[in-house]
Amino acid sequence: MLTGMQIAVLGGDARQLEIIRKLTELDAKISLVGFEQLDHAFTGATKEKLEDVDFSIMDAIILPVPGTNLQGEIDTIFSNEKICLTEDIVSQTPGHCTIYSGISNKYLDNVVNSTNRKLVQLFERDDVAIYNSIPTVEGTIMMAIQHTDFTIHGSSIVVLGLGRVGMSVARTFSNLGAKVKVGARKSEHLARITEMGLKAFHLDHLSKEVESCDICINTIPTSIIKANVIAKMPPHTLIIDLASKPGGTDFRFAEKRGIKALLAPGLPGIVAPKTAGQILANVLAQLLEEDIDSGKESLS
Repeated sequence: MLTGMQIAVLGGDARQLEIIRKLTELDAKISLVGFEQLDHAFTGATKEKLEDVDFSIMDAIILPVPGTNLQGEIDTIFSNEKICLTEDIVSQTPGHCTIYSGISNKYLDNVVNSTNRKLVQLFERDDVAIYNSIPTVEGTIMMAIQHTDFTIHGSSIVVLGLGRVGMSVARTFSNLGAKVKVGARKSEHLARITEMGLKAFHLDHLSKEVESCDICINTIPTSIIKANVIAKMPPHTLIIDLASKPGGTDFRFAEKRGIKALLAPGLPGIVAPKTAGQILANVLAQLLEEDIDSGKESLS
């Protein structure tokens, strides 16, 4: 239980509703900022304006999955008001206050470093990333069906990267009957791809491997599908880039070449916000309960 814990939830999308629901069920006291247009009410949660929140009593601040932008602004779909997390706000919190975000950036890193607060990036955790790969794959299948005029079954699909998302994507598309080959750099990844019964290739040979590609799915968050790679793709190839913004694709050249390229980060929050929210809620509840337990131990 989270009885007595004070938590500020700042902005976010439908995924945050599952987090709020879970934390209020565990008896936490929640201050909601950026939710004034939300019709639903949660027992134990109070809608407040940013300037009215007493941050001096907050044990935790929960940000949306993207965290903040490079100006400190926070996205919310339930408010028209501008919400900005500043160094001044964070410095008002107790020293033990933890900030939870899906990902971080230079701005957020600077804020927590200058105020000496702890930042937890949920998407760096293996459990969150693996659970999230499930709705990500479903969303990728949806996009592949919507934007092609051929079946996945029998298609030639290139997956780039064998991380937690890449592995799930490669396995699922193979199970749907596609001819899947996976590009990676690490020798252990190339070995794992082969063990999975898929064709492995080194990313140095990417230009050659896309020559007969129907769909190219990228999970690598760096420039990888460059102009020289796109130039070798058949005109009908569909690129689905799952990497975080700005992706790993030269979208300008893809458009010039007439190849459809889609940047699709954050698919779980789009195709399955309830499930994606529950994944985050369960992990957050566990982490917050651990914080309470560690606090009790330090007092004993």
